[in-house]
Amino acid sequence: MSNFPEFMNARQVAEYLDLNEKKVYTLANDGVLPATKVTGKWLFPKSLLDRWLLESSHNGVFNDRLLIAGSDDPLLQHIVSNMASTLGSAALVGYTATGTKQGLSMLEKGHVDICAIHWGNAEEAKLRHPALLQQYTGHRNWVLLHAFERMQGLIMKKDLADQLSETHHFVDSRIRWASRQTGAGSARAMEEWLFRNGLTAEMLNTTLTCQSERELASAVARGSVDIGFGSESAAGEFGLAFYPIANEAFELVIPKNIYFRTLVQQLVQQLQDDAIQAMGNQFGGYLYHNTAKQVWSAE
Repeated sequence: MSNFPEFMNARQVAEYLDLNEKKVYTLANDGVLPATKVTGKWLFPKSLLDRWLLESSHNGVFNDRLLIAGSDDPLLQHIVSNMASTLGSAALVGYTATGTKQGLSMLEKGHVDICAIHWGNAEEAKLRHPALLQQYTGHRNWVLLHAFERMQGLIMKKDLADQLSETHHFVDSRIRWASRQTGAGSARAMEEWLFRNGLTAEMLNTTLTCQSERELASAVARGSVDIGFGSESAAGEFGLAFYPIANEAFELVIPKNIYFRTLVQQLVQQLQDDAIQAMGNQFGGYLYHNTAKQVWSAE
């Protein structure tokens, strides 16, 4: 076993796993085996194959770990913090806000267990989200769980909200904008809003790029910038003014093979908890009518 290379081809994987080579290709195409295509050929990292084997043994040896990446949300962060506090040293539960696309890339590579996404308004999410997921090779092993809807729009200081009554006021050079990184759902939402109003990002006085919605809201609260695009809940968390633009779906991408793990199911239960939803209502902008509903799965 020790003679196998760090990156194996399908024939070597078939020998390593004692499988038919055709079965290896099927598992790779279905996103079950960790693999990547280089110049049209599958390559299989041995370290990830070993981890996949461990994960598949006796319901997985990583049942005491739940790592979440992707889109930023104050209520999801609150849930994860609650779970981590309750579990103590019994399990690792973590949440890193990376933006939608980076989170999906991390999920595809097996670096995290769940990815949070938002990629358009709620009415279009049932088409947009699956279309986005299908750009990643691991999507055949993923299901999409609806967490909640939330209001997306402009986060700003309260005194500025009284001054911005017309669209052209947003391009005033004295107004300092914060943007989001490429691949973030909020960056895409802002681009679409600008386009609908005949504006472009180049017309704004953008002075800061933030890596999460909470970082953006914090920058506005500190006075580092005047305005930026994000969720009503992020504005509410920092006591800021909010200008609503669109209702969006915030959803969780979960691999099928870990969906029924205890920590995943605890997370799903937390989303439906009355006290958690009451906390979300304090932040503002959440709707829970389809919470915890599975809305898509690759066939």
